[in-house]
Amino acid sequence: MNRPTVARVDLAALASNYARLSERLAREAPHQTPGVIAVVKANAYGHGAHQVAHALEDAGADLLACADIEEGAALRTAGVRADILVFGALGVSDLDGLFDCRLTPTISSPGAARAVQAAAARYKQRVRYHLKIDTGMNRLGFRFDNLRRTLPELLASSHLELDAVYTHFATADDPDSGLFELQRVRFEQAAEQLHTLGGRPRYRHASNSAALLRDSRVWFDRVRPGLLLYGVVPPPLASTLELTPVMTLGSRVVAVKGLRPDEMSGYGARFTAERPTTIAIVPAGYADGLDLRMAGRGTVLIRGRRAPIVGSVSMDMLTADVTGLDVSPGDEVVIVGPQGNDRIDAREVATSIGSIPWEILCRVGSRIERVYT
Repeated sequence: MNRPTVARVDLAALASNYARLSERLAREAPHQTPGVIAVVKANAYGHGAHQVAHALEDAGADLLACADIEEGAALRTAGVRADILVFGALGVSDLDGLFDCRLTPTISSPGAARAVQAAAARYKQRVRYHLKIDTGMNRLGFRFDNLRRTLPELLASSHLELDAVYTHFATADDPDSGLFELQRVRFEQAAEQLHTLGGRPRYRHASNSAALLRDSRVWFDRVRPGLLLYGVVPPPLASTLELTPVMTLGSRVVAVKGLRPDEMSGYGARFTAERPTTIAIVPAGYADGLDLRMAGRGTVLIRGRRAPIVGSVSMDMLTADVTGLDVSPGDEVVIVGPQGNDRIDAREVATSIGSIPWEILCRVGSRIERVYT
């Protein structure tokens, strides 16, 4: 028997979100409409990378982005044909996958440049790559203020072909941070300096979902939506885009029981009934990716009403206070998604526990079946 806790992934909603984003880009930048790099890293933010990648290809995506060579190789094994950009740092031991799976690497350091150059020479191939510039996030990338020293060797390589240049904003989702504008200026200056050094990339990209919503000046030649594709607007930003959340997460009530006043429930006896209380047992817990902090803070939807999560979120179960509701075993439980006239979205869940919606989606566990519609 299948567990009743299931994630439903609406691929039509995904395609619609891709179309809405593309339409906005075309409408607001008709003379030089940016292309889209569809981000499918981290198992497509928990939605299932293989199915999502194929749906995005069908919707028109010609370039996908993943975190590492292993993710890219898995997409190729699944039959994905679009170009695949690898965002992450490159380990010397796994570079064969770039060639075996026709992946486009990011080169973000002189050491990575030499490693890819050596591998390309062994394979007798010329490799297209994306150059990453660190404009202030101080994670991966060539420092924006040291390019004259670090780039000439890379640009002179006979086995490496510069295809694109990009950067990564650290605070695109923080309207009060001045670093976003500083990074924008630094990236434009770095792109000009790259040109003076002889670098001729086909295009530039910098916009994640938040930057795409925030400032059309950083759309450049391509944008990199991730969260927006999955129907979630990065908090605290708002948008008029008509997007549909792609994933819903639900389960079923497996037991209903009553508590007398002063009786306790769950590990640690963290919930004590103050009155006659009815609780529903739901087979979803932290092994499914739910956060312990949801207990006492979050809610689920049952019979179209909100039921507070009480006690402890355990490995396999949670309990919800359904006092006053006519709840029976088998009733549908919505953890993320709509029911009746209400909806709990990933942003709300994240806010309730002091997290972010990216984490809520990515943490949906591997033992939860994904059902694609």
